[in-house]
Amino acid sequence: MAHIFNALENILFLDIETASLEKDFSELPERLKAEWLKKENHIKAKDEEIEPGSLFFQRAGIYAEFGKVLCVGVGYFHFQEESMQLEFRTKSFCEENEYDTLAGFVELLEKKPWILCAHNGKEFDFPYLSRRILVNRIPLPEPLQIAGKKPWEVRHLDTLELWKFGDYKHYTRLELLAAILDIPTSKESIDGSQVNEAYYLQDNLQGIREYCLRDVWVTAQVYLAFQGLPPDMEVEIINRDED
Repeated sequence: MAHIFNALENILFLDIETASLEKDFSELPERLKAEWLKKENHIKAKDEEIEPGSLFFQRAGIYAEFGKVLCVGVGYFHFQEESMQLEFRTKSFCEENEYDTLAGFVELLEKKPWILCAHNGKEFDFPYLSRRILVNRIPLPEPLQIAGKKPWEVRHLDTLELWKFGDYKHYTRLELLAAILDIPTSKESIDGSQVNEAYYLQDNLQGIREYCLRDVWVTAQVYLAFQGLPPDMEVEIINRDED
């Protein structure tokens, strides 16, 4: 069993929380306003009549061009051979400005050749992070560089993709996977649809940080389940934010 735990130590589980670039559409630079209105015409319901810019607050955060990263939560397993105790060490990067949040995360990525794992990471977390890192004029760290690499050279895992088993038309929410695998929910106070409101209207960055780290732990537990490990296995969670 120890060799399985040791292999887990190279995997960095992560989750991100994002928000619209500004609190209100009117605060966007003029060039971005024009681009958002074009995007809005594509994402609104067919024949839906809306006030221009009215979808910005609720929808812009999912697009890296019109959103920003509020928090990056990460976690990794560490096996204490002396005590035979499996630990899950977590940390969040959640600063007042996006540059500092991403710079701290990039510094961690450069410390070792991590394998990155997220739920729907290949479609959302990994590309979103890469785009916002470049927007902030931070050099892209090696684990996020995929251009020119062969598929087996890209060190990315995606629990959604693993669950699909090749059924690419199928989408399964992390919450549904947690439910069927009997893993406690991460949706204790807020969920992803409420992050913009929690950030701009409630000034609740700490709540967003806590929610993000809960999703990281749920993703890690899903991955453990995929390895056939028992659900009652004892894991000590160590939050490095508290160091």
